[in-house]
Amino acid sequence: MRMLKGAPPRRAGRLMPRLLAAGLALVMTAGAFVGRAAADWPDRPITVVVHFAPGGSNDLLGRLIASELGPVLGQSVVVVNKPGANGDIGVSFASRATPDGYTLLVASGSALVNPATGKVSYDLLKDFAPVAYLGASPNVVLAGPAAGVADFAELVAKAKANPGKMTYGSPGVGSTPHLAMELIKLKLGLDILHIPFTGLGPAMTAVLGGQTDFSSTTVAGVMGNVRSGKLKPMVQTGTQRWPELPDTPTVGEVGAPGASSETSQMVLVPTGTPQPIIDRLSAEILKIMAKPEVKEKMLTAGFAVKGEGPAQLRQRMEKEIAMWKDVAERAGIRRE
Repeated sequence: MRMLKGAPPRRAGRLMPRLLAAGLALVMTAGAFVGRAAADWPDRPITVVVHFAPGGSNDLLGRLIASELGPVLGQSVVVVNKPGANGDIGVSFASRATPDGYTLLVASGSALVNPATGKVSYDLLKDFAPVAYLGASPNVVLAGPAAGVADFAELVAKAKANPGKMTYGSPGVGSTPHLAMELIKLKLGLDILHIPFTGLGPAMTAVLGGQTDFSSTTVAGVMGNVRSGKLKPMVQTGTQRWPELPDTPTVGEVGAPGASSETSQMVLVPTGTPQPIIDRLSAEILKIMAKPEVKEKMLTAGFAVKGEGPAQLRQRMEKEIAMWKDVAERAGIRRE
């Protein structure tokens, strides 16, 4: 019997349900595999990536979370420091990790700033899923012996009377203290020359020695020079007064409310990490950060704990990335 012309379409019609069934079975199998993987998690050590060198809030938080998570999850949690390029190396490393819940990134605010000031190999919003917001440290503007001002009002008056002649140092181009000061300058119309250094230490040496008039930095690591009277805090960029600087006004209190900014810390995982694992990590990390002894320890290190979940963290990330992009463009900031 000869085949009718209409036969091939009928065979294709009979084949289509089989293909759909096979595809559905494949999807269900993949879903079951992911479900089993999430249910068995963790069955091996977990890595916490810290994108700065040992020391400082980023490293301290990474080690604190690792030490507290291990007993709760019943697995060892290992901290791996991947410093370099203002934190970009560690963030890039974590972005390429398998999204299986065995790689966490403790990221500082530099991860939100860096895309605004230079080329990066990651997209923070696309390559990572938010787990938990940990809190933040405000930045502080410190006056050295060469400044010749008693408070922030005098700083503004002197800067406006001498445009381009006063100087401030920062830990480096594109650092959060650098952009925080540039945001203040933009809001108040100030012309103060930026002198970048290769870290907090050199920036502090310069302002103490009178090579720069001011320094913009995070509050961590500078309180010794403040207590001794060698450096005078002019203003800090948080929305509330800082416990260790009760007499130092916020930017909002000195007439620049839109200049508030902080150096955030957060936990992220590669996009594609199973949601049940993200939910478990978020819940456990927020419990850790809520402990009174953890809050006290971090405050002593210049960091205010404020735990928030994935949804709130994503909103913060979107807002800060857009804000720093605007600041960098308006101030003409670009990393080499």
